[in-house]
Amino acid sequence: FLNGGNDGLNTIVPLDYLSQLNLARPNIVQPENSLLELPGKGLGMHSSMTGLKQLYDDEKLLIVQNVGYDNPNFSHFRSTDIWLTASPSNEVYSTGWLGRYLDMDHANYPANYPNDDFPDPLAITVGSIVSNTCQGLASNFGMAIRSLDEFNQLQTGGTGGTPNNRYGLELDFIRQSMLQTNQYLGSIQDAASAGNNLSQLYPQSGNRLADQLRIVAQLISGGLRTPFYVVNLGGFDTHIQQVNSSDHLTGRHADLMQDLNEAVMAFQDDLELLGIQDRVLGMTFSEFGRRIRGNDSFGTDHGAAAPMMLFGSQVNGQIIGQNPIIDPAVDETASIPADIDFRSVYGSVLMDWFCVDENDIRTLLYNDFQRINILPPDLSCDSATGVQDILNPDLLSQNYPNPFQSSTRIPFSSEGGDLRIDIFNTSGVMIKTLTNRFFAPGEYQITFDADGLAAGVYYYRLRHNNSYATRSMILK
Repeated sequence: FLNGGNDGLNTIVPLDYLSQLNLARPNIVQPENSLLELPGKGLGMHSSMTGLKQLYDDEKLLIVQNVGYDNPNFSHFRSTDIWLTASPSNEVYSTGWLGRYLDMDHANYPANYPNDDFPDPLAITVGSIVSNTCQGLASNFGMAIRSLDEFNQLQTGGTGGTPNNRYGLELDFIRQSMLQTNQYLGSIQDAASAGNNLSQLYPQSGNRLADQLRIVAQLISGGLRTPFYVVNLGGFDTHIQQVNSSDHLTGRHADLMQDLNEAVMAFQDDLELLGIQDRVLGMTFSEFGRRIRGNDSFGTDHGAAAPMMLFGSQVNGQIIGQNPIIDPAVDETASIPADIDFRSVYGSVLMDWFCVDENDIRTLLYNDFQRINILPPDLSCDSATGVQDILNPDLLSQNYPNPFQSSTRIPFSSEGGDLRIDIFNTSGVMIKTLTNRFFAPGEYQITFDADGLAAGVYYYRLRHNNSYATRSMILK
């Protein structure tokens, strides 16, 4: 979890819109010759991400573009809650997305856990507090480990009767949790003793993420069968001094990208030296991106969509999704709109990596789930099926006239099936649904009437079967 709202436009930079970025954020953008170009993709990675660039070149890094959700919330607390629970932006869930998945197979948890079939924790947060990602209906499936040395010092909970009231129920729950933690203590200590770290790439000090990932690699190599680990790198709320005024290659964001780069490279190197690289998939996410325009404090303010990265020896190493659209006419509130819903990334991980049925994904996450190629088809759970690329720009043509004053026509194609076209403003708020119904194969047009809307840039997005396409338009 890249905590604070990572600036996706300063992480994976759309080179094909670099001139527009130079106009929108001249005090933020890096010089083009410093960016690490991804050949043929119109993209460059932050200059501090040399190791991640090597992972991409080795086809061990997958970048999913413009990930977020419709009608975004720009509060750190609420948007983090949305990402951890996988809720719609207008609903509050009490369970995490991984917690709901674990509830499917472990409905009686925490009663009778650990057991012979599941002797190890079902999830671990490396840190002080368990992640709400793993919150189930009855309790959190995760346990927190700040360090292996501190974990070895855990004490058992109290014993004896408790009063028959709410206080007593809470005390019983706390005691059960402590007892369960101590029951897991043996398996974790055994794994910590049996496991080790072989990579020499871990920084000696000062990189919190690398320290967390080192623990993860040690426990996995020691035989712990915990399927989920949550780690955290904070500091991404870069309203000020995102870059240094005298050198855009340095500053807070460059330091964070360097920490991320070093930690992931050391972790992946460790997994490969330990011979367990094919068992581990890593994923980054953040509660939101940043706005397109920079502010006057050499920083950026809360925005909408941003890229996610997945890494490992088994991933489908490529770019999924279209590059961000940077229109020169965007105002100071403009963000990158969400093309790919973050729940589709979560669901694709569950479906491809953990072999969860697609119908269960739609129940656990959301009904409009669109599967993407997290793994190559021959490695995913249903290797015979294969999945098309989620981006299909040929489905959607440029509106005309553009710019327009009151209405415009939007041409589109259907391959046969349900098709939806939505209009968004530059803050990611859905303005209108133009159509949402079945279309037979063919070519179509639809009129967008902009009466009552302020002049400015708008986006229109088509979703059809397992594909999408997005374009921008200008209302005069």
